[in-house]
Amino acid sequence: MKIAIIQGHPDSRAGHFCNALASAYADGADSAGHELRLIDVAGQPFDLLRSKEDFEGSAVPLSLKKAQEAICWAEHLVIVYPLWLGSMPAILKGFFEQVFRPGFAFGQPGGEAGEESGGRWKKRLKGRSARIVVTMGMPAFVYRWYFGAHGLRSLERNILKFVGIRPVRVSLIGMVEQSDSSRRAWLGRMRQLGAKAR
Repeated sequence: MKIAIIQGHPDSRAGHFCNALASAYADGADSAGHELRLIDVAGQPFDLLRSKEDFEGSAVPLSLKKAQEAICWAEHLVIVYPLWLGSMPAILKGFFEQVFRPGFAFGQPGGEAGEESGGRWKKRLKGRSARIVVTMGMPAFVYRWYFGAHGLRSLERNILKFVGIRPVRVSLIGMVEQSDSSRRAWLGRMRQLGAKAR
Protein backbone atom coordinates (compact mmCIF):
# COMPACT_ATOMS: atom_id res chain seq x y z
CA MET A 1 0.00 0.00 0.00
CA LYS A 2 1.18 3.54 -0.80
CA ILE A 3 0.62 5.80 2.22
CA ALA A 4 0.98 9.58 2.56
CA ILE A 5 1.10 10.86 6.14
CA ILE A 6 0.04 14.48 6.52
CA GLN A 7 1.49 15.86 9.76
CA GLY A 8 -0.78 18.79 10.59
CA HIS A 9 0.64 20.13 13.84
CA PRO A 10 1.23 23.87 13.30
CA ASP A 11 4.51 23.91 15.27
CA SER A 12 7.37 22.66 13.09
CA ARG A 13 9.51 21.78 16.10
CA ALA A 14 9.65 18.06 16.85
CA GLY A 15 8.57 16.63 20.19
CA HIS A 16 4.80 16.94 20.02
CA PHE A 17 2.61 13.90 20.57
CA CYS A 18 1.30 14.31 17.01
CA ASN A 19 4.88 13.78 15.78
CA ALA A 20 5.16 10.62 17.86
CA LEU A 21 1.83 9.29 16.59
CA ALA A 22 2.78 9.91 12.95
CA SER A 23 6.17 8.27 13.52
CA ALA A 24 4.58 5.25 15.20
CA TYR A 25 2.17 4.81 12.29
CA ALA A 26 5.07 5.15 9.83
CA ASP A 27 7.16 2.59 11.77
CA GLY A 28 4.33 0.07 11.67
CA ALA A 29 3.69 0.66 7.98
CA ASP A 30 7.38 0.44 7.09
CA SER A 31 7.80 -2.80 9.05
CA ALA A 32 4.93 -4.32 7.04
CA GLY A 33 6.46 -3.30 3.70
CA HIS A 34 4.18 -0.39 2.83
CA GLU A 35 5.57 2.59 0.90
CA LEU A 36 5.54 5.96 2.68
CA ARG A 37 5.74 9.67 2.02
CA LEU A 38 5.55 12.31 4.76
CA ILE A 39 4.07 15.78 4.35
CA ASP A 40 5.01 18.18 7.17
CA VAL A 41 2.49 21.01 6.79
CA ALA A 42 4.22 23.40 9.20
CA GLY A 43 7.45 23.05 7.24
CA GLN A 44 5.90 24.20 3.96
CA PRO A 45 5.96 27.94 3.26
CA PHE A 46 2.72 29.11 1.65
CA ASP A 47 0.27 31.99 1.84
CA LEU A 48 -3.38 31.70 2.75
CA LEU A 49 -5.88 32.11 -0.06
CA ARG A 50 -7.95 35.27 0.27
CA SER A 51 -10.34 35.35 -2.69
CA LYS A 52 -12.39 33.15 -5.01
CA GLU A 53 -10.09 34.25 -7.83
CA ASP A 54 -7.03 33.04 -5.91
CA PHE A 55 -8.68 29.68 -5.14
CA GLU A 56 -9.80 29.05 -8.72
CA GLY A 57 -7.10 30.72 -10.78
CA SER A 58 -3.80 31.27 -9.01
CA ALA A 59 -0.95 28.79 -9.20
CA VAL A 60 -0.40 26.35 -6.35
CA PRO A 61 2.80 27.37 -4.50
CA LEU A 62 5.84 25.41 -5.64
CA SER A 63 6.40 24.35 -2.02
CA LEU A 64 3.12 22.39 -2.16
CA LYS A 65 3.59 20.71 -5.53
CA LYS A 66 5.32 17.76 -3.83
CA ALA A 67 2.36 17.46 -1.46
CA GLN A 68 0.00 17.21 -4.45
CA GLU A 69 2.29 14.62 -6.03
CA ALA A 70 2.33 12.58 -2.80
CA ILE A 71 -1.48 12.69 -2.54
CA CYS A 72 -1.84 11.60 -6.19
CA TRP A 73 0.66 8.79 -5.59
CA ALA A 74 -0.96 7.56 -2.37
CA GLU A 75 -3.69 4.98 -1.95
CA HIS A 76 -4.23 5.86 1.72
CA LEU A 77 -3.88 9.19 3.57
CA VAL A 78 -3.21 9.60 7.28
CA ILE A 79 -3.94 13.08 8.67
CA VAL A 80 -2.65 13.87 12.17
CA TYR A 81 -3.41 17.10 14.01
CA PRO A 82 -4.24 18.58 17.44
CA LEU A 83 -7.71 19.95 18.11
CA TRP A 84 -7.63 23.75 18.26
CA LEU A 85 -10.84 25.62 19.10
CA GLY A 86 -12.92 22.62 18.08
CA SER A 87 -11.34 22.09 14.67
CA MET A 88 -8.08 21.64 12.79
CA PRO A 89 -5.40 24.34 13.17
CA ALA A 90 -5.68 27.19 10.66
CA ILE A 91 -2.45 26.21 8.87
CA LEU A 92 -3.84 22.75 8.10
CA LYS A 93 -7.09 24.22 6.76
CA GLY A 94 -5.02 26.63 4.66
CA PHE A 95 -2.99 23.68 3.38
CA PHE A 96 -6.12 21.85 2.20
CA GLU A 97 -7.43 25.03 0.56
CA GLN A 98 -4.17 25.41 -1.36
CA VAL A 99 -3.71 21.75 -2.30
CA PHE A 100 -7.29 20.59 -2.97
CA ARG A 101 -7.85 23.05 -5.80
CA PRO A 102 -10.34 22.80 -8.68
CA GLY A 103 -8.78 20.71 -11.40
CA PHE A 104 -6.69 18.74 -8.92
CA ALA A 105 -9.08 17.46 -6.25
CA PHE A 106 -12.39 18.08 -7.99
CA GLY A 107 -13.84 19.29 -11.27
CA GLN A 108 -16.56 21.87 -11.50
CA PRO A 109 -19.80 20.79 -13.22
CA GLY A 110 -19.78 21.57 -16.90
CA GLY A 111 -16.44 23.32 -16.50
CA GLU A 112 -13.28 22.05 -18.12
CA ALA A 113 -13.32 19.81 -21.16
CA GLY A 114 -13.89 16.23 -20.15
CA GLU A 115 -15.57 17.09 -16.86
CA GLU A 116 -18.90 15.63 -15.89
CA SER A 117 -21.93 17.70 -16.78
CA GLY A 118 -25.43 17.72 -15.42
CA GLY A 119 -24.57 19.73 -12.31
CA ARG A 120 -22.44 17.06 -10.65
CA TRP A 121 -18.95 17.68 -9.25
CA LYS A 122 -16.24 15.31 -10.46
CA LYS A 123 -14.42 13.71 -7.52
CA ARG A 124 -10.84 13.48 -8.71
CA LEU A 125 -9.32 11.69 -5.70
CA LYS A 126 -11.50 8.59 -5.77
CA GLY A 127 -9.87 5.28 -4.94
CA ARG A 128 -8.14 6.56 -1.82
CA SER A 129 -8.99 5.90 1.81
CA ALA A 130 -8.04 7.98 4.84
CA ARG A 131 -7.54 7.92 8.58
CA ILE A 132 -7.89 11.10 10.65
CA VAL A 133 -6.00 11.15 13.96
CA VAL A 134 -6.97 13.98 16.33
CA THR A 135 -5.40 14.71 19.72
CA MET A 136 -7.17 16.80 22.36
CA GLY A 137 -7.05 17.76 26.01
CA MET A 138 -10.68 16.87 26.73
CA PRO A 139 -12.07 13.34 26.82
CA ALA A 140 -12.73 12.16 23.27
CA PHE A 141 -16.33 11.18 24.02
CA VAL A 142 -17.06 14.74 25.21
CA TYR A 143 -15.82 16.12 21.90
CA ARG A 144 -17.78 13.59 19.89
CA TRP A 145 -21.08 13.49 21.78
CA TYR A 146 -21.37 16.81 23.65
CA PHE A 147 -19.72 19.12 21.11
CA GLY A 148 -20.81 17.06 18.10
CA ALA A 149 -17.29 16.84 16.60
CA HIS A 150 -18.29 19.49 14.06
CA GLY A 151 -14.73 20.31 12.98
CA LEU A 152 -13.95 16.64 12.41
CA ARG A 153 -17.19 16.09 10.52
CA SER A 154 -16.41 19.08 8.30
CA LEU A 155 -13.01 17.65 7.34
CA GLU A 156 -14.48 14.20 6.77
CA ARG A 157 -17.59 15.21 4.80
CA ASN A 158 -16.86 18.61 3.26
CA ILE A 159 -13.24 18.05 2.25
CA LEU A 160 -12.24 14.38 2.03
CA LYS A 161 -15.49 12.77 0.89
CA PHE A 162 -16.26 15.76 -1.34
CA VAL A 163 -13.19 14.92 -3.44
CA GLY A 164 -13.91 11.18 -3.42
CA ILE A 165 -11.77 9.93 -0.51
CA ARG A 166 -13.54 7.11 1.30
CA PRO A 167 -13.77 5.26 3.58
CA VAL A 168 -12.59 7.75 6.17
CA ARG A 169 -11.75 6.24 9.57
CA VAL A 170 -11.14 8.25 12.73
CA SER A 171 -8.98 7.94 15.85
CA LEU A 172 -9.86 10.49 18.55
CA ILE A 173 -7.23 10.64 21.29
CA GLY A 174 -8.43 12.51 24.35
CA MET A 175 -6.76 13.57 27.60
CA VAL A 176 -3.37 13.52 25.93
CA GLU A 177 -1.58 15.32 28.75
CA GLN A 178 -2.83 13.09 31.55
CA SER A 179 -1.27 9.65 31.27
CA ASP A 180 2.02 8.30 29.94
CA SER A 181 0.57 4.78 29.90
CA SER A 182 -2.31 5.96 27.73
CA ARG A 183 0.13 7.62 25.35
CA ARG A 184 2.17 4.43 25.08
CA ALA A 185 -1.00 2.46 24.36
CA TRP A 186 -1.95 4.86 21.57
CA LEU A 187 1.52 4.68 20.05
CA GLY A 188 1.18 0.90 19.98
CA ARG A 189 -2.24 1.23 18.40
CA MET A 190 -0.83 3.51 15.69
CA ARG A 191 1.90 0.97 14.90
CA GLN A 192 -0.76 -1.70 14.49
CA LEU A 193 -2.84 0.53 12.22
CA GLY A 194 0.23 1.40 10.18
CA ALA A 195 1.09 -2.26 9.69
CA LYS A 196 -2.46 -2.85 8.43
CA ALA A 197 -2.49 0.37 6.37
CA ARG A 198 -5.80 1.35 7.95
